[in-house]
Amino acid sequence: MKRWLRRRVDAAYERVLSREISGAPTHVAVIQDGNRRYARGKGADAPDGHRAGAKTTERVLEWCQDIGVEELTLYAFSTENFERPDEENEALFDLLETKLLEFADADRVHDNEVRIRALGEVERLPERVRRAVDYAEAQTRGYDRFVLNIALAYGGRSQLLEAVSGVADDVKAGALEPDEIAVETIENRLYDQPVRDVDLIIRTGGDERTSNFLPWHANGNEAAVFFCTPYWPEFSKTDFLRGIRTYEHREESWRRTRARRALALLGAISDPELVEARSVVERFRDSLPTAEQPTSEELAGLDADSSDGIDSSSQTAD
Repeated sequence: MKRWLRRRVDAAYERVLSREISGAPTHVAVIQDGNRRYARGKGADAPDGHRAGAKTTERVLEWCQDIGVEELTLYAFSTENFERPDEENEALFDLLETKLLEFADADRVHDNEVRIRALGEVERLPERVRRAVDYAEAQTRGYDRFVLNIALAYGGRSQLLEAVSGVADDVKAGALEPDEIAVETIENRLYDQPVRDVDLIIRTGGDERTSNFLPWHANGNEAAVFFCTPYWPEFSKTDFLRGIRTYEHREESWRRTRARRALALLGAISDPELVEARSVVERFRDSLPTAEQPTSEELAGLDADSSDGIDSSSQTAD
């Protein structure tokens, strides 16, 4: 297809997707894969791919803010990346330092009150990158309208292991009782500042895996996942909107499933559970196809029918 026609088709598709999207996830996490393969395809070196990918990163930040996303996490450098050639990593560290300093002073960051934070074992990074991280975090610490997390020297499994080890040490020292351990106990040890549950993971480059990325906040929240084939430097707004649409379909399916399950249980559960089930059905009733939506009279009838079959001990009557 000729380039001008391709552009017109992509622009039209982007408009269609924009009209279809009615909401936005709160927290989007992105695995920026394919920079090196993009560079090889262009006959260039890996650092050229990383520089091209940095431009995409800036665009994605704008797209997130345009549709109402409140938190964006970018997988910029994993613990496994330390195994890559030194010359490639040194060039990437130079780029990270430059972009962190640029972002920290950028008008669009301050105008939109973007808070920049680093996640991961930052102490393993070169001193120049650590200084840039400290500067970016200090320059934006007072903001809370939008959060940009940059995962650097990050490994989700090691983060969880460190958090659990900290809990075990506190229990052993008598500072924490085993029955006091809750979800918040782990979360408070994962990062210095709270991280929202991930609603959508986007991975570019064609691989269909999440690569140990934010396992607590993504898997625990059953985040939607969108895999796409473009390399990160080629990732377009159309691709981004397709990812958002995947999230919306996932949320719609989740609501429909909850409503159907609660509706099916209404006639066979105890009084306390009945109240909760009716609440779920009423909350998500509109997500069901019209033919499946119960009327208020039908809900009241199910309530009465189930009450007749429950004895005073909340057990099904004979």
